[in-house]
Amino acid sequence: MEYMQYENIWLTKSIYEDAETKYYENLAKASVTPLAGEVAKARQLLIQSRDSFKDAPASETQSTDHGAIKFFEKKAVEFEKTINAMVESIKQLELRLSKVEKSVNSAPKPAPAPKPAADDDDDVDLFGSESEEENEAAAKLREERLAAYNAKKSKKPALIAKSNVILDVKPWDDETDMKELENQVRKISSDGLLWGAAKLVPLAYGIHKLQISCVVEDEKISIDWLQDEITAIEDYVQSVDIAAFNKI
Repeated sequence: MEYMQYENIWLTKSIYEDAETKYYENLAKASVTPLAGEVAKARQLLIQSRDSFKDAPASETQSTDHGAIKFFEKKAVEFEKTINAMVESIKQLELRLSKVEKSVNSAPKPAPAPKPAADDDDDVDLFGSESEEENEAAAKLREERLAAYNAKKSKKPALIAKSNVILDVKPWDDETDMKELENQVRKISSDGLLWGAAKLVPLAYGIHKLQISCVVEDEKISIDWLQDEITAIEDYVQSVDIAAFNKI
């Protein structure tokens, strides 16, 4: 019976209650700060210490009444140390929270954007208004410069798209007069067509083809049209192929 009396005694209950009260007070203050998590950890340690105090091993307490008394005295001392450590930790948290609150409150607020000043000087011309004569002179000068610019721009030649084409003109046989064939090809003329160099390129069995270059304006000369014109020289020309085509 004496053992049961000691088992239900909580020697440091008042210390624990004070610590728990301080914890909840600090928790209320720190609910909006990142340090609330640390306070929660302190509370968890308090609960663990309290639970360890309640769970006394049966083998040790059932030996003798004297042993039970020593066990609970030891636990009470340990628990008191733990409570004191928690109280000290809470004090440190209070100090840190106080510093954080002061730093937040003392942070400079952004200055409000300055309102635009009322335009009360619309009717006041600080630099003096130009006279009508000056306005007319400036407008005339601007028109003259614009006209000169347009005239200069109109004199610039427009960019003309051109192509360099090399044609392979094949004769009927080796008896075809290649010199006359070239003359007939060069007789084809049109605005935007300029013939260039020509040469004979051997094919086979003594037959040569005429390879001739020309420059054409893309908007004026069609390559299909040019091929049809050369093919129309039926007495000399068997076929016409495009050997090369490059934009200039």
